[in-house]
Amino acid sequence: MAVGREIISGLKDLVTSDLRIMHVCGTHEASIAKHGIRSVLPPQLNVVMGPGCPVCITPQGEIDVAIDLAAEGCIVTTYGDLLRVPGSKGSLESADGDIRIVQGIHKAVEIAKTTDKDVVFISVGFETTVPTVAATLLQEPPENFSILCCHRLVPPAMQWLLDQGEADLHGFILPGHVCAVMGYEEYEKFPVPQVVAGFDAEDLLLGLYMLVAQINAGEAKVENAYPRAVTREGNKKAKELMYEVFSPSDIAWRGFPVIPGSGLALKPRFEEYDALQRFEMTIPHIEDRSPCICDRLLRGLAEPTDCPLYGTACTPRSPVGPCMVSHEGACRIWHQYHR
Repeated sequence: MAVGREIISGLKDLVTSDLRIMHVCGTHEASIAKHGIRSVLPPQLNVVMGPGCPVCITPQGEIDVAIDLAAEGCIVTTYGDLLRVPGSKGSLESADGDIRIVQGIHKAVEIAKTTDKDVVFISVGFETTVPTVAATLLQEPPENFSILCCHRLVPPAMQWLLDQGEADLHGFILPGHVCAVMGYEEYEKFPVPQVVAGFDAEDLLLGLYMLVAQINAGEAKVENAYPRAVTREGNKKAKELMYEVFSPSDIAWRGFPVIPGSGLALKPRFEEYDALQRFEMTIPHIEDRSPCICDRLLRGLAEPTDCPLYGTACTPRSPVGPCMVSHEGACRIWHQYHR
C-alpha cells in the first residue's frame, strides 16, 4: 500500500471543497467497504452508491412473474442472489414450485435438455452478463427453454440521474466490469467528470484521485484508470453478439420510473425464447409501500444506516429490501463489514 498512501496524501491536498462522487457498481461498494476506503478519504469527499446492483434494481413485478411461472409448472432457474429478493407475493425462496439455483444460463439449458417441462431462466444483469446469454440463444437451445429478460443498461440510468440532479453529483466512478465489455465511448456524451476504475484498493484510490483532479481542472471527460482490463471500444465481439440478439427497450427499475432505452428486449428472430410472450404474461407495475429506503440508496440520496430497519428488522437473515439480499447490495455490504 505504499502507492496507496501516496495517493491518499495527494487526495488530501487536492480536495478543497465539498464533493459528491457516485459509483454505479456493487463490486465497487464491496471493495470500498472491505478496504475501509471511506475512512482514509478527506471528510469533504463523499462517495455515494448508485444503481450498481442488478439484483437490487429488479422490480417487484418481475419477481412476481417468476413466482407465477413456477406456480404454473415451469422449472424456474435463477442466480442465487435473486432467490430472496422480495416481490409483492413474497420471494422465490418462499414460493411454491420447482425453483433452482444455477451458475448461469448454460446450466439452465442443460436442465432443459433433460426434461419435458418448460424451463425458464431469469436473465438478470447489466451489460456484463448479456453477451453470454446472447451467445447461448444463438446456439438454438431446446424448444422448452426460454428466458425472463430482466437486463438493464447503465448509461441511460446515469442520464436519468444527471437529468434529475437530485443527488447533486460532481462526477462518476464508472463500472470496471461493464466497461471491460462495453468500453467507455458511450459515456463520453455526458458533460460530467468520469473515471473508469478497477476493484483493488489502489485502483479505486487512483480513480478518485484522477476524478478530483479533473473536477479541479474544470474538465468533463472520461479517463481510464483501469487500462489493464478496459479499452475505449471494449470487447467488440461481445457487443456484436449482444446487439445481434437484443435491442434497447424502455423499462422500469426498482426505485426509478420507466427509463427510456435502459432495458433489453429480444429481437423478433429470438422471440420464441421470450417467456413473457410464450406464456402470455406482462410485467405488472407494483407500488412499493415498504418502509425500506432502498430506492433512495439506489439514487444516491441516503446511506444504509439512514434506514430505520437497517440491522434491526432488516438483516441478511431476514431481509426486508433487496439491498440487504444481494452480495452487491449496499445494505448487505455495510452489514457484512460492520459499517
